Amino acid sequence: MTSRIPRDSRLRLVRPRPLAAAPRAMNQQRSRRPAPRPPEGTPAPAELARMARSGLAGAARVARWADAALGPGRGSATAAGKAILSAATAEWAAEDLGLTPAQVRADWDTARLAGLVEVHGDTARPGWRLRAWDRDDSAVLRGWVALFDAWSLAHPEPEGNEPATVGEVVSAMPQVLSFLQLSAGPVPVPQLLDLLQQRVTELRTERCEVEYTPHSADTARPSPAPAPVEPGAADAPLAPLLEWALRALAAVGALTYGEGQATLTPLGSWAVWVKLEQICVAAQSPAGNIEQSAEDMLRGCAQLRPNAARAEYRAWLAARPVAGAVTELLDAARGEDALLRGLAFEALRVVGAPAEPEVRAVHDEPTLRPYALLWLAEHDGADPEDAHQVLTRDEATWLWVDTAAAVADHGEAPLLVRHLESAVQPTVPALLNEVRAVGHPRTVQVLVALAAAHPDPALAKAVRRAAFQVHTGG
Repeated sequence: MTSRIPRDSRLRLVRPRPLAAAPRAMNQQRSRRPAPRPPEGTPAPAELARMARSGLAGAARVARWADAALGPGRGSATAAGKAILSAATAEWAAEDLGLTPAQVRADWDTARLAGLVEVHGDTARPGWRLRAWDRDDSAVLRGWVALFDAWSLAHPEPEGNEPATVGEVVSAMPQVLSFLQLSAGPVPVPQLLDLLQQRVTELRTERCEVEYTPHSADTARPSPAPAPVEPGAADAPLAPLLEWALRALAAVGALTYGEGQATLTPLGSWAVWVKLEQICVAAQSPAGNIEQSAEDMLRGCAQLRPNAARAEYRAWLAARPVAGAVTELLDAARGEDALLRGLAFEALRVVGAPAEPEVRAVHDEPTLRPYALLWLAEHDGADPEDAHQVLTRDEATWLWVDTAAAVADHGEAPLLVRHLESAVQPTVPALLNEVRAVGHPRTVQVLVALAAAHPDPALAKAVRRAAFQVHTGG
């Protein structure tokens, strides 16, 4: 008896979905947590977005001018190929907009920090938030929060301060802002200075802590001395730096500062609450993801639906410096677990623009290249549904095998069979030929798992034969 199913069965061409978009297992229970409510008195999102648009009106105006005047074929914003405003361009914009060149430069810098203008290598172009500025309140609020997060870059510290002390003040300000948010009213600056000094002292103590390593009783070793603090850093007065921080936060619209006291604005209070809520959500999760390494955090998020996973990513990222978090995520992506590779790049999508230099730097690594190319394409404005078009046939096939490896390790047999439909090759023989040629280290395991899962005996036999040929080098 022969099978009535043709051996050269056609594959339906479907758009590939990110692995994180599929549930890890059908029997996973979806965690339900009521949506948190902001503190009483917080304006509605539409009103908050109106405030953000008002505060960023100058930045949006300069970004729109640049979009119209400096687009492809219409001129250049830069001197010597650098993505900064040249003196001539600043004067041009100032004349067109009725501003001074200094105001244009300030608004340009604000637009870059808020994501209204994106810098890619030696070029700058409008960010996606500018396209959505008038119709998408969430895009506006995300842009304002990006500026809020970058307050120390928007208004650099005064000259003559120790870099270590400046870093300590920047690291301590979230606790100061949390105190302002909980106070829900004006707080005298001397009280904020006391809190800042306490937090800086805690940071210095933590930095000087020495990890205790027990030794055998018959071996006595002297304890290492605490790490020294940079000369002058411990004695530097914090009052001028607190004033700088408060004035910088006031300039971005997070608080009002005057007459010896500070008060969070509605936007600032809402932003601080959002960040505290993200941290609390992660801290309440069963895995305690906020305190985990990137690899453990991603494993914990593998059981979550995409929206819940993104909330975990945001909370985990909020609790650590961006540069270190991006490096840790990329290190996790280099591991052997293909599922973590896909999830790491999902987390990097949450990071956004700050991750671009690191992602661009790894796009030549064979293991990460397809993921990095897709990330960069989406970051550059490509529709996520069409981003896969940037991949070559070999890169798409390598990614198909890598995703299949993740499904084989963590998913269910029906999901692996359905993954067959996402291949770019039109036929099973063509797919098998290209899978064998692409040289993925998990090819044999993926083919064996697919053969075991597929209900068509003829197709399963062909897949097993291909697995054997890869295994024996045939």
